[in-house]
Amino acid sequence: MTTATVGVDSQLPGVTRAQALLRGPFLIWTALLLNVLTFGALPMVVPIPHAIGQMACQGALPLAILLGLLANPGGLVRPSFFITMLTIFAIVSFMVSIHSQFMVGSTYRAVRLLAFVLVLWLLTAWWGRSDLILLRCHLLCLRVLVVSVLIGVLLAPGKAFSYGGRLTGAIYPLPPTQVAHYSAVLLGCTIVLWFCGATSGRTALLTLLGVGAALIGTHTRTALLGLVVGLVVAGASLFLGHARVRRTSAMVGVLVVTTVTLFAPLIVDWLLRGQSRQDATGLTGRTQVWSAVIAMRRSRPEELFGSGLSNKSFNGLAIDSNWVATYLDSGWFGLFVDAALLITLLLLAIMHRRGLRRAIALFLVTYCLIASFTETGLGDASPYLMELFLAGSVLAAPAGVPGRRVPT
Repeated sequence: MTTATVGVDSQLPGVTRAQALLRGPFLIWTALLLNVLTFGALPMVVPIPHAIGQMACQGALPLAILLGLLANPGGLVRPSFFITMLTIFAIVSFMVSIHSQFMVGSTYRAVRLLAFVLVLWLLTAWWGRSDLILLRCHLLCLRVLVVSVLIGVLLAPGKAFSYGGRLTGAIYPLPPTQVAHYSAVLLGCTIVLWFCGATSGRTALLTLLGVGAALIGTHTRTALLGLVVGLVVAGASLFLGHARVRRTSAMVGVLVVTTVTLFAPLIVDWLLRGQSRQDATGLTGRTQVWSAVIAMRRSRPEELFGSGLSNKSFNGLAIDSNWVATYLDSGWFGLFVDAALLITLLLLAIMHRRGLRRAIALFLVTYCLIASFTETGLGDASPYLMELFLAGSVLAAPAGVPGRRVPT
């Protein structure tokens, strides 16, 4: 592969809308996101057999590769420490997985991760664009997902809240944690864009009302905490240079104090989700699984490089922690890579000049860091890796001329 940048502009002479769509990143990004969506066993407005849903998700990855090669036939890429580290991680994971006790499933996941990273390499051609095209592709996909969840509430509220009263997708079977994840990222990025004047107040208000309601309906504490901390960090990076951020911070501070004072019992009930305080402090039993994984006796090579990519469970119980799951799958090497990815992006964001790009990157990295403690994703093909990839894309320096394909 050669180093360059690729873009597409539907206004270029002789370029039709269909050609512009094929030459741009939107279809590639959509297929890649579809591949990492969980097709849960949840009630749906129009039932789709689980096997067919899973086949559609898995088949989206070869489609993403094909679309990536069509849009970027010369294999033009941008150099990236982030993707290089991810590539090394994927190769080592494959080498370990072929010796796993569960060789077929583990090797399949490793090959999927390698293909996922290949698509990310092809997408680096759109890094550094002044129009933040990859970020806008992601936000458009998230809007479609969250709107489908809200439509499901209108069409079949019983099915939408069938998961213990927590909001799920009834059009596409998204579990509550994923609905919360996509809602939090969409809401947070939209607010940061509004802070910097990159989106209208009307769009921000509609997003706040609709997406905020979806987030609250999921009763997911991790996503809410990640959203709040991410916005605090992003807002702090903009505080001195944007009067809108300072005014909004003051208003939100007063609103939070008033709300907590008046509705503290209701807030506590929402956070507990009907659980006892002991269950809540034990993270719904997660800590017991984590302790069992850490206490498990392993050989020295397994401690260093893990046992191969798994379904992120232990003795039939979900691990629900990226760090514990990565230690199980990829050992200390995997933990080192995950930490290096997050630290590298944080340092790049801190050193980047103040503005929208820095704030978006800080929000995305902070959110992924918070979520990594009670959710998995940094050690496998996932939306979290896509969002860290977006953080890298907005921090990248401009290269080439936007809208022009660099000749091979």
